[in-house]
Amino acid sequence: MFIPSEMPLYVIGHKNPDTDAICSAIGYAELLRSKGMENARAARCGAVPARTDWVLKQAGIDRPQLLNDVSVTAEMICRKEVVSVQEDATFLTAYQVMLTKSVRSLPVITGDGKLKGLLRYLDLLQLLMPTDTNPESVRRMFACPEKIAATLNAKVTGADIVAGEKEIVQLVGASSTEAVNRRLNDAAEKGEVGAYVVICGDRPIVQRAAIDHGVGILVVTGGSKVSGDLIKLAKSMGVAVLLCKQDTATVAKLIRCSRMVDQALDDSIVRLMAHDPVKSIRDTLTRQKQDLFPVIDPGDDRLIGVISKSDLIDPPRIKLVLVDHNEYSQAINGVEDAEVIEVIDHHRLAGDLVSREPIRYLNEPVGSSSTLVAREYRYAGIEMSRGIALCLLAGMVSDTLNLTSPTTSDLDRQILPWLCDMAGVDAQEFTLDFFASGSLLAHNTMDEAIMSDRKVFEENGNKVSISHVEECGLELFEANHQALAESLDKLVAVKGYDLALLAVTDITTHYSVLITSGKSEIIDALPFERDDVGVFQGPGVVSRKKQIFPAICQAIRVAASRG
Repeated sequence: MFIPSEMPLYVIGHKNPDTDAICSAIGYAELLRSKGMENARAARCGAVPARTDWVLKQAGIDRPQLLNDVSVTAEMICRKEVVSVQEDATFLTAYQVMLTKSVRSLPVITGDGKLKGLLRYLDLLQLLMPTDTNPESVRRMFACPEKIAATLNAKVTGADIVAGEKEIVQLVGASSTEAVNRRLNDAAEKGEVGAYVVICGDRPIVQRAAIDHGVGILVVTGGSKVSGDLIKLAKSMGVAVLLCKQDTATVAKLIRCSRMVDQALDDSIVRLMAHDPVKSIRDTLTRQKQDLFPVIDPGDDRLIGVISKSDLIDPPRIKLVLVDHNEYSQAINGVEDAEVIEVIDHHRLAGDLVSREPIRYLNEPVGSSSTLVAREYRYAGIEMSRGIALCLLAGMVSDTLNLTSPTTSDLDRQILPWLCDMAGVDAQEFTLDFFASGSLLAHNTMDEAIMSDRKVFEENGNKVSISHVEECGLELFEANHQALAESLDKLVAVKGYDLALLAVTDITTHYSVLITSGKSEIIDALPFERDDVGVFQGPGVVSRKKQIFPAICQAIRVAASRG
């Protein structure tokens, strides 16, 4: 089976990534590269939040690559070094390529690299011998005089050789002079003598007869000579004379071998687009009689590679390191078909992540995934740059609210001052600047604000969406309360969630307000106080993981017991 060059290794966070997801991916990808994994690169599967963008600019680090899907595509696994021939290649050229390269199918391409069709071995043989063995059918064919001369390695004299394909009729001048003249007279009466290619050896009388009748080509075999007078006559009569060393029988066969392959081309073939996912084409292709499948660039129809059936038995997969999540429901599309080699997370275990081989799984009850990545630098004894330190610091500050969140652990308290020293910043000042750098409610639509930092869970058969927005004050929430509620209702209607909740946290007072949409029995069971307009109040509530999600789980259990 063909094995492509090493597949990429992406370090990537969850959908709708927050600062911790993006910054821990950047930090860990850099650590892997420092350990010698040159193909490791940070990626994201969602927009970069405004605050994260601010951090990246401060750190002098580019945004990670945006990925929508990590399913392996036809382009990724196809062999790029393609054995092919041009559309004007001859039978002999194609046959020699097949023998030399030990292939039975050849893509045929145009001069600018576009796929013309697929040439199979049996198709090629049709050029050598037609299915109709009637003598007249065997003698007649479409061929290019230039290709005939090139295949015979002949010296061209007399009239100029004609370019382009045309119908020709072979006539071997081995019969009596009378028989040859009779055949040429018949051709002249039908008006097709110019299509005739007369093949003869050292027979001046037959040579003259061919030239006198004005045939298209006279092929003189066996290294025989043609008199100067006949050459002059041929030029005046428009007859090209080919002088070659092969014997007559060989020449007759080689003329057939000079036919261009586009005459036998099969263009009713299965073509693959570069972006076709392997998982969706595998079953279809295995049922095809075709054994080689060209892969096409959909932009300009250029041939970029080929795939054989054996390449689909166990195709290589994109490698992933998942950071800041461990559930397929939160992971990038196509994760099931990728090779997850490592997970670094600080959330609950969901139980739907599976792997073929044992993987490294790091999951600890700390405040952020960036904390765990920073500790990995310590363990490895690898010095991080100021930019990486600033990114990991931002991930920690974002998730722990500068160590004030209930999710904060002793490890967070050890790591954050260390990162501040390397980044050269004051934690309190950096925290204020970070949260002031981008208000979701001020710079986005309400739909965008709800989708920006959102996670989806499943609990006891209920699908739950939790969005979290952190602001410096709650004034913008109060001004946009109704629009936010409408956006939540729309999200539930489109996605079919049993509960959608938005928490807006004032990071200066550690106070949250929560609005909901979905099943009333779950909403009514939430353990928060609700005001007159239906907004839940959450003094001291700042953590989705530690406070909000457990409260929702409790409400689901209560609703189930009442039902």
